[in-house]
Amino acid sequence: MKTHQIKLFWEWFYCNEITLRTLRTQDTKIQKVFIYWLDRHLHNYCEELDCIIMFPEKSDDKLQLVISANGNPKYFDQVITLAEHAPQFKHWKIVPFIQPSKDIDQMEAGLDKPYVFKDIILKASELKFMPLEYEDEKKIDMIVYLKDFTVHCKNKNLLQVVFIIMQDLLGEKALFQNINFVELAQMPEQEENELIHLYELQFYLDEINKRDYQTQ
Repeated sequence: MKTHQIKLFWEWFYCNEITLRTLRTQDTKIQKVFIYWLDRHLHNYCEELDCIIMFPEKSDDKLQLVISANGNPKYFDQVITLAEHAPQFKHWKIVPFIQPSKDIDQMEAGLDKPYVFKDIILKASELKFMPLEYEDEKKIDMIVYLKDFTVHCKNKNLLQVVFIIMQDLLGEKALFQNINFVELAQMPEQEENELIHLYELQFYLDEINKRDYQTQ
């Protein structure tokens, strides 16, 4: 365990947490400098980890520092270790792994914000999937259907954006634990009844896990 690097990361964070709390109101140059050093200290501990600062809607709520292994199970232990060694902060909540989204109601109403990545714009509410189940397999394969797949099919970033959406829906660990393979396809002109909205993926997984548990 890289105890020294863990200590240095939290010492730097502790000394600079006031500036990080007010980062949105800082000059762009200051923002870039502090984000650079935050990433630098994190990568000195583990190059494969990333972190996200999440600002609350209410000013009296805590900010969140989310530590992520980007879905790579090889580095889940490093995420947990770093979070466990975090000191107590009055204004911060240290969160290991990206957590599931709580905006499902907005997705159901089609009011969710789009994911924008370079020239790709996707809304979670507009994606559907078909699961491919295999007996005695804990993870599922699935096909995710997009309205503009034929437009973006040659874009190397498309699958990455879909995985980011799924990670937001399920959470980082649950995505690895439940999903094996994802294929992308064009949404049929006449949408078939067996297609499921992607925002219902967690509900679907809960149902099949419950069924598997009952048959044991």
